[in-house]
Amino acid sequence: MTPDPPDDLGLFAGRASSSARPRSASDSRAAPLADRVRPRALDEIVGQAHLVGQDGILRRALDKKELLSFVLWGPPGSGKTTIARIYAASAGARFVEYSAVLSGVKEIRAAVEEARRALARGARTVLFIDEIHRFNRAQQDAFLPHVERGTILLIGATTENPSFALNASLLSRLRVYTLDPLAREEIASLLGRALADRERGLGAEGIAAPPEVLAAIADAADGDARVALSLLELAARTRAAAAPASRAPEPLTLADVAAALTAKPLLYDRAGEEHYNLLSAFHKSLRSSDPDAALYWLERMLVSGEEPLVLARRMVRFATEDVGNADPQALVVALAAWDTYQRLGTPEGELALAQAAIYLALAPRSNAVYKASGAARDAIATGPNPPVPLHLRNAPTALMKDLGYGKGYAYAHDDPAAAHAQTNLPEGLEGRVFYLPKGEGFERILKERLELFRKKRNDGRKSSS
Repeated sequence: MTPDPPDDLGLFAGRASSSARPRSASDSRAAPLADRVRPRALDEIVGQAHLVGQDGILRRALDKKELLSFVLWGPPGSGKTTIARIYAASAGARFVEYSAVLSGVKEIRAAVEEARRALARGARTVLFIDEIHRFNRAQQDAFLPHVERGTILLIGATTENPSFALNASLLSRLRVYTLDPLAREEIASLLGRALADRERGLGAEGIAAPPEVLAAIADAADGDARVALSLLELAARTRAAAAPASRAPEPLTLADVAAALTAKPLLYDRAGEEHYNLLSAFHKSLRSSDPDAALYWLERMLVSGEEPLVLARRMVRFATEDVGNADPQALVVALAAWDTYQRLGTPEGELALAQAAIYLALAPRSNAVYKASGAARDAIATGPNPPVPLHLRNAPTALMKDLGYGKGYAYAHDDPAAAHAQTNLPEGLEGRVFYLPKGEGFERILKERLELFRKKRNDGRKSSS
């Protein structure tokens, strides 16, 4: 077994460790339950069968002795660190662990130098970087030559989409493996294992829990094994403290779980992918005329700490992009909700956001304005873009009048027929149509008006030609 590198290499409060170093009994009991019952072999891992199951990608690579550098992308508590540790142990490699939050290039260089010396002795090194997305571009680039030369096997862990969180040069040298949140049944299985394990779990303490309690903890954990085991441990400690010394603790109850759940955080990163996922779900629920789903996503983001004005801006955008002239009042409602929140703040102002979300979800739909705007921009981008016709130009000076500015302009209030007959688009674009109302809601009236006006324009042009 390869010894740990000396502390003077700058390996921060974490560890550079041999993969399978055993804990002492005192260390084991003092550690959190989630750490104590962490799987030690591939067969102990629950979930992620596509990676570590009997036909999993990583298991097959280990069987073939094909050692890889890769990124594990998945939500908290899905097993990223555990898989990395077991992968290193199964490969017979040193395991050196860092957090990108606490370390920098200096520490990485020291670890790489030790890996180079270890390689000269015939030992491979797995360098595990937790939250690798926290490293900036220069820090990520520092790994490139060492991964290419095989000095280290790099395993990164991230909760953020690697396509956005990692630079292209590093990403091209790593495989990306996605981890899924653990299913309810998988978490319940982990909890049952922790209750039964007398060496590392709660088995020696006589703690029991009926299936409905384990199911409640599994539901509350939202796919996060660490949260589930922490909830179980907290509930068990509370129950054990209330039991007389002469008797075993009573089985855990749903009330014990509720007490442990008082401050359960939600998975959310206001600057990361989950932010955009939830915003997308909110917008698409509005677009699908589903007020219940829209309200759920709105409240979930607010409860998770989203800036409420982000949601107000999204609803203003929705009112113009997806409702448009089918209900012009939708924009008024969205802006009013924005203004109300700014006046009242949290929590009272959030009710105005909920009111607007429900109104928008039930409003008639038309993206005709959105499409018309895009069509006009496409026409401008592809050209030609002739000058403004002379009759539409303003003529504030005598020179401009002499040049023909404003000549022939028909003032609609004085001569509606002539105004309808005149051309307002530049030469070469006469007759182009950008706005095609769909006839939903108020846009039905606009469509009738537009058809009437276009007919008058066509008739006027024919009579003047």
